[in-house]
Amino acid sequence: MQHVFVLDQNKKPLDPCHPARARKLLRSGQAAVFRRFPFTIILMERTLKESVTHKYCVKIDPGSKQTGMALVREGDHKVVWAAIIQHRGQVIRDNLLARRAIRRGRRAHHCRYRPARFDNRHRQKGWLPPSLESRLANIETWVRRLALHTPLTAISMELVKFDTQKIENPEISGVEYQQGKLVGYEVREYLLEKWGRKCAYCGKTGVPLEIEHIIPKSRGGSNQVSNLTLACETCNRAKNNLSAVEFGHPEIQKKAKLPLKDAAAVNSIRWELWRRLSAWGFVVECGTGGRTKYNRISQNLPKTHWLDAACVGEAGKNIFVPNGLDGLGIKSYGHGSRQMCRMNKFGFPRTSAKGAKKVFDFQTGGIVRAVVTKGKKVGTYVGRVAVRSSGYFDIQCGTQIVQGISYIYCRLLHKPDGYSYTYRKDEGFTPLG
Repeated sequence: MQHVFVLDQNKKPLDPCHPARARKLLRSGQAAVFRRFPFTIILMERTLKESVTHKYCVKIDPGSKQTGMALVREGDHKVVWAAIIQHRGQVIRDNLLARRAIRRGRRAHHCRYRPARFDNRHRQKGWLPPSLESRLANIETWVRRLALHTPLTAISMELVKFDTQKIENPEISGVEYQQGKLVGYEVREYLLEKWGRKCAYCGKTGVPLEIEHIIPKSRGGSNQVSNLTLACETCNRAKNNLSAVEFGHPEIQKKAKLPLKDAAAVNSIRWELWRRLSAWGFVVECGTGGRTKYNRISQNLPKTHWLDAACVGEAGKNIFVPNGLDGLGIKSYGHGSRQMCRMNKFGFPRTSAKGAKKVFDFQTGGIVRAVVTKGKKVGTYVGRVAVRSSGYFDIQCGTQIVQGISYIYCRLLHKPDGYSYTYRKDEGFTPLG
């Protein structure tokens, strides 16, 4: 179970405590709820000088779509808190492409011809596309929050590197690839991530997987990653000398040729993330992907993003994971302020710029609890709220949207911060709100 963050009466971080102790402090009136996500309590009559604290290290496993984080207590290497951040880089990219299409259409159809102006544009050193910048911002945001809620002293991150040249051309030779302990690691790890650690043909999980050629080498197939997939022993034997299309799986060929954009995204941000975290004054340890995988396998831990984060670095070889501990699902939604107004079919604004909208002290994106005591919608609803000027709100409870809930039944749990949260044990991120 996740530990609860604790602050003293001056909002200085103390050691996280067990949920049972936090409930006892709340019932006795010695503490009050300070924040819901991550759940934090504040003590009424306790200062930092009167308390004993330990050192903590936040460990990070950065990824293209999801990033794992784990808070580990130094000394006994106990994992006290974990989270999985789901990024929205692809959503940002799609929105920017749509905006560019609208602007180009407006420029072409409603303005005189003007040549493109690229020569007089320059970018600052260290510039990254917004889709990559959002990934860095998410990680920075949560490291900063952990630093405010725990006595954080160190940061450990996996310096992920996918050798895209090795992935595209496995025939590249060299001493490091031919004789190193991690020979073939890049290709195997990339295929495991790409095909979801399951057989591409039958979907089995938890069984030994073999690297399989979509078009057999005997029929002219190559060793490039666009011709490789994962298969269990049964499917690999049954396929024999057939291509994936002949075996009845034409979709595999299409998926295998997808670009290496995820690997490229991780490669692009890894050093910038290290530079930004180092600038905060923390001791930043860098670990390799090979060591992370070795630490996790040697301890017989399942494959999850937050457990990968806990196994990062030298100290990751001997971690203690309490029973029942699961990562908090954090899904990035953004603040919805990039598109300031709606456009018509010609690409011109049809509404005025929107401002901050509050109705009865409620704001869209906040997490509320609504206890409806009468009417057709009697029940308790917890989720993200969409405010309406009429005072009747919409509440998103997971995948269900409940409409027309009066504000008098609502109580604010968490102010809008651009994220939704879930405590479910799957990684599908069905949002709490």
